[in-house]
Amino acid sequence: MLRVFGMVLVVLQHWSMPLLSFADGRISTGNALAAGNGWMITWVSQVMPLVFFAGGAANAISRRNAARRGDATPAWLAGRLRRLAWPVVPLVAVWLPLPHLLLALGVPEQPVMTASRLAGQLLWFLAVYLVAVAATAPMLRLNMVYGWRVPAALAAGAVAVDALRFTSGLDVAGLPNIALVWLAVHQLGFLYADGRLGRPWLLALGGYGLGAALTALGPYPLSMIGMPGAPVSNMAPPTVALLSVGVGQIGLALALRRSIVSLAGWPGVSRALGWAGDRMMTLYLWHMSALFVIVSVVVVGLGIATPEPGTPAWLSGWPHWLLVLALAMWPLVRGFARFEAPPATGPYTGGTVRVLVAAALVGLGLLTLTVTGFVPGTAPLLGAGAIVAGLALTSSSRPAAPGTLGSPGGRPVAAGAPSPL
Repeated sequence: MLRVFGMVLVVLQHWSMPLLSFADGRISTGNALAAGNGWMITWVSQVMPLVFFAGGAANAISRRNAARRGDATPAWLAGRLRRLAWPVVPLVAVWLPLPHLLLALGVPEQPVMTASRLAGQLLWFLAVYLVAVAATAPMLRLNMVYGWRVPAALAAGAVAVDALRFTSGLDVAGLPNIALVWLAVHQLGFLYADGRLGRPWLLALGGYGLGAALTALGPYPLSMIGMPGAPVSNMAPPTVALLSVGVGQIGLALALRRSIVSLAGWPGVSRALGWAGDRMMTLYLWHMSALFVIVSVVVVGLGIATPEPGTPAWLSGWPHWLLVLALAMWPLVRGFARFEAPPATGPYTGGTVRVLVAAALVGLGLLTLTVTGFVPGTAPLLGAGAIVAGLALTSSSRPAAPGTLGSPGGRPVAAGAPSPL
């Protein structure tokens, strides 16, 4: 429920917040949540902490199940890496040539470059999540010995990094928090999987309360996502304020756990969860492409600008906007959901060094595309090549049994295995 809820909110936020207009061959962009008290919405809609928390629990369960089957850590990591990176391959295959094609067809250059950059920015999440997956085995061992002290130590490190960042005035000093903050939330997922995450209302009130105090008294902005023109972002790199709000979200989710689980048992909800769970990577990777399709027609082609946020025109048009985007998304889901699971392969036997090199290559490729997007040039080609090379290193020379797919633990499993997220 939390993984699907998080992904749905990510899509809704990305589809709802752009303010767009087109004139003189240029598209102008803004953020609807920057208006008025829109920052309040981000304390709920910024759900990446929940996604990392749910991913931590899923990774702990998956790794322990693999260990009980006798699968070594390298085989498990190779399987998780393949399932994480393989859905990116069709996105790369489409977006590398697409800007060249659009420019050749006479589409104005600036909108094409804007879309090409934004199409790659989504991959930041996979790059960071890959670090969390690769660190799962050693972090699980630390969790078994030290429990709560591990996320507490990571949070303390994040506090120190923020102090250095804001006293020095250098945003680059905050980069270590990309690992510290997201690993801290991921580690809370381990505690949940162990049944050691109690007192949910204390977590909720403490997390949200500390977040409120930090944004009211400290240098932290009110919004939990980056805003255009803002001198500081709680998201890039993540701050202790975002970590605090994330802990509050986790506490609230756990406090409502019984109701959430009951809701998940409803037949209609259960079917929706099953459908979305098998397509989560596709929904995440392609929802911005659906937005670009509609923007190219409505904003660039027809010259219709987005209404001012909060006005009657914006409120009345929002449901129709979402419906049109959902219709554009449907053929993308139908076409690319088949890439959710990687091709069949035998058990991984390449060893630790090889799978770590594979993870490094995939991570470097994802990071490159995050920074450069798919703007024509050498960098996107190098990023794509690194991803493909990393995937090749995770493959086994021995084919899997017919009718099976590579499993997260390295053994073949039936088609329809759950998303790596």
